[in-house]
This record gives sequence, C-alpha cells and structure tokens, in this order.
Amino acid sequence: MLDADFFRRWMTTTAASVDRESERLTALDSPIGDADHGSNLQRGFTAVAATLEKEAPDTPGAVLMVSGRQLISTVGGASGPLYGTLLRRTGKALGDAAEVSEQELTDALRTGVDAVMQLGGAAPGDKTMIDALVPAVHALGESFASARAAAEEGALATTPLQARKGRASYLGERSIGHQDPGATSSALLVAALAETAGE
Repeated sequence: MLDADFFRRWMTTTAASVDRESERLTALDSPIGDADHGSNLQRGFTAVAATLEKEAPDTPGAVLMVSGRQLISTVGGASGPLYGTLLRRTGKALGDAAEVSEQELTDALRTGVDAVMQLGGAAPGDKTMIDALVPAVHALGESFASARAAAEEGALATTPLQARKGRASYLGERSIGHQDPGATSSALLVAALAETAGE
C-alpha cells in the first residue's frame, strides 16, 4: 500500500528530476514553443517541494491536491493548469484514504489524465503530454517500471508527429521532427514515480 509519505517522495523526486532536466526541456521547447517549459516547471515543482515540506499533508490525495494547486499558482503558460489539473483530479479521485493500492492509483491517474484531455482538448497522436501519459496509465497495471518505459516511448514517438494542439500546432509541418517538451516532462513525472517505488 502507498501512503502520504510515498506521494511526498514522488513529488520531491519529480522536483529534483525537473531541476536536473530543465535546460533540456527548454531546449526542446525552443524550436516549437516559447522556450520556457523547463524554467516554468522548475519554478513550479520547486514550489511544490517547499510547500510539502511546510504543510506535510497526511493522505495521498491531499499531497496531490496541494501539489496541483501549487503548480497552477506558480507555473505560467499552459503547463500550470494542465499539470495542476492532472494532480488535483488524481488526488480528488484518491479521496481521503490514508493508504491507497497500486490499482487505486492507476484508476485515479486515469481520471486525472482524462481531465487533462478534456481541458486541453488533446487526444493521443496530437503531440502533447497525453502521448506519454495515456500509454503510462495503460502500462501502470503491469508495474511502475512498465509505466516508465511506456511514457518514455510515448515521448520519443512524438518526434515525427505534426502538432495538432498547443503552441506547437501554430507551426504546422515545421513542428515535425521535434520531440514534444510536454510529453518529455510527463515522462519525467512517471519515471519519478517508478523511482519512488524502487523500480
């Protein structure tokens, strides 16, 4: 079973990973976005880690709700609302339980991903974070490690796609040949989950 401490570690591991990879995320965002994805997420997850240290919510759901709220208030652009929605809706779906099973996390995360698809109007194949998140949730039923591999494959698979949603879609065919930064950062989030689980 996964407790609040596990979810806090997931968020702080994500913060450390985003911190390490922020320059790469910004470099990916440079040709097809506003060249701020890395710095925006870095600011957001640094704030999340600081807040969790101060507040220490005592249920898995509360950890994700607090984290999501923090991202919405500190991250500019589309990333804040999208990541914030992902974490808040996942947290809400987990409810008030002190511990949750891997299956409950999988189901809750699916709810969160559905909410992001609704908010952004994106589907798999549109060259967005959804391309990493949807396969990750499918694979999470097997193991955390499978979810990480599926998210990383999904992010890589955005390279030959033409963007149909988000800032990159304005570029049309010029978005082809660039890996999507949102899918890449989503894969970092899933990789941090696997790392927290020791997989």
